[in-house]
Amino acid sequence: MPKNSLNVSLKGADDIFSTEESRQEQQREQVQQIPIGELFPFKNHPFKVLDDESMQRTVESVEQYGVLSPLIARPRPEGGYEIISGHRRQHAAQLAGLDTLPVIVRNMDDDAAVLLMVDSNLQRENILPSERAFAYKMKLEALKNQGARSDLTSGQIGPKLRSDEQVALDAGESRKQVQRFIRLTNLVPELLDMVDEKKIALNPAVELSYLDEAQQRDFLEAMNDTQNAPSLSQAQRLKKLAQEGHFSYDVAFAVMGEEKKDELDKVVIKNDTLRKYFPRSYTPKQMEDTIIKLLEQWQRKQQRQNER
Repeated sequence: MPKNSLNVSLKGADDIFSTEESRQEQQREQVQQIPIGELFPFKNHPFKVLDDESMQRTVESVEQYGVLSPLIARPRPEGGYEIISGHRRQHAAQLAGLDTLPVIVRNMDDDAAVLLMVDSNLQRENILPSERAFAYKMKLEALKNQGARSDLTSGQIGPKLRSDEQVALDAGESRKQVQRFIRLTNLVPELLDMVDEKKIALNPAVELSYLDEAQQRDFLEAMNDTQNAPSLSQAQRLKKLAQEGHFSYDVAFAVMGEEKKDELDKVVIKNDTLRKYFPRSYTPKQMEDTIIKLLEQWQRKQQRQNER
């Protein structure tokens, strides 16, 4: 045989196809069964996992069918896996007594993991303002790190898209609204909880976020002492007073103690005041009906006296 001849080994069809199949299998993400104790929450996860009615329904579903949709997680340097998507499923599985969970493991850097974590959770129907606030903030920081660019322009080289514009575009919000939500992350926890509980509206809360921590706590005390929620105009005035160096508890108390225009025609009786006149079993509706009946009786009595 000539020295420069090639020694070619021809593979059979079965070898060729099995090699290609193996290559595709390696590229395909695999679902692994991972012990539940090796799964840890995402660092600074902004979405709350609550033991509410929705969670109870999820637990019942897991008990009956198992976890149908795999979690997404990434390896942790210290061992175990950090959950990127699936915190509620993991909690439901814990309550249901499962030992392992189906998980897709991905190697992702911090910014890519944040973007996937936020986007997967923002698909939920009911999201609290505080959750949206911290989620938008985390996504904004991740996009800034990555350098968000617009793909919506017709030219080959389009203008760079602002990171907050990208967050707004993905969330279906205006850029101003995204900025308002992110401002909420500057509130002390007690005030932020009140926004979640709808005791303080979004726009007044945004104005209050410009107060420093000590001023916010003075405001909180004044709000509790006056038993009034801030209107937008009141919050704007308090912000301006703080910026001018004139803010104090006494100032906040005076502003919050003012009667609002929409409250001038209202009569408010606290529940604690009413409760002492009614059995504990009475609902607010029963209390209201009884009060109306008594007022009608009093009105008829007054009319009879006036006719004499």
